[in-house]
Amino acid sequence: MKQSIKPNQNHPETKKKQVTHMFDGISASYDILNRIITLGIDVLWRKRVVNLLRKEHPKSLLDIATGTGDLVIELAQLDAKKIIGLDISPGMLEIGKQKVKKKQLDNRIDMQLGDSEALHFDKHTFDAVTIAFGVRNFENLDLGLKEIFRVLKPNGTIVVLETAVPKNPILKGFYSFYTQKIMPLVGKMFSKDRSAYQYLSDSAAIFPCGEAFNNILRKNGFIQVEDFPQTLGVSSIYFGKKPRHLT
Repeated sequence: MKQSIKPNQNHPETKKKQVTHMFDGISASYDILNRIITLGIDVLWRKRVVNLLRKEHPKSLLDIATGTGDLVIELAQLDAKKIIGLDISPGMLEIGKQKVKKKQLDNRIDMQLGDSEALHFDKHTFDAVTIAFGVRNFENLDLGLKEIFRVLKPNGTIVVLETAVPKNPILKGFYSFYTQKIMPLVGKMFSKDRSAYQYLSDSAAIFPCGEAFNNILRKNGFIQVEDFPQTLGVSSIYFGKKPRHLT
């Protein structure tokens, strides 16, 4: 990323610890705020992630930064024998577990506490790894991607859904106003934590989107890398493969 950014830049605590505490604090209001801030379009984006994976026929799936479980629940539509949702925030994970149980998917989805930059899985474990709105919260982006590469099987697939900044100057101006002014205000109204949503908007603004992130994926070993801009460029879905010849 262009620069390192934490929820509280003036606090000596690491970004990882700050992000964990931040998501614990907003976990109760996270889902409703997501729907409000994205106007519900994030639901469609997750469905597109699932559709992109459908042609890969993965039998083992890992959803990193699974949060309250929205994407991992969608992934249950696929014919996978093993589905794991992993998150560093106990608060977010607990809500995710409740949602999974309510949908009677707890026999198919295993929700686990864990660090995306130090995955507790053996190499070559998963056919596919997904991340929705979590990769920009990595403390060390390269380390997180290297860990994903490690746990993927040869010819395994990575799919990342992340916010992006529109290229069109007019849309970019509107997007900047919305994320910098409206998002934190809505966050304060519903979660009483304006700073958390200020961090989320700031981190989205500096995240390397489009070809910049494609190149980061390539640098970390992924091939067949593509990005698919969503909804006027306010988010993107990234696709990549681990080479099949690796052992």
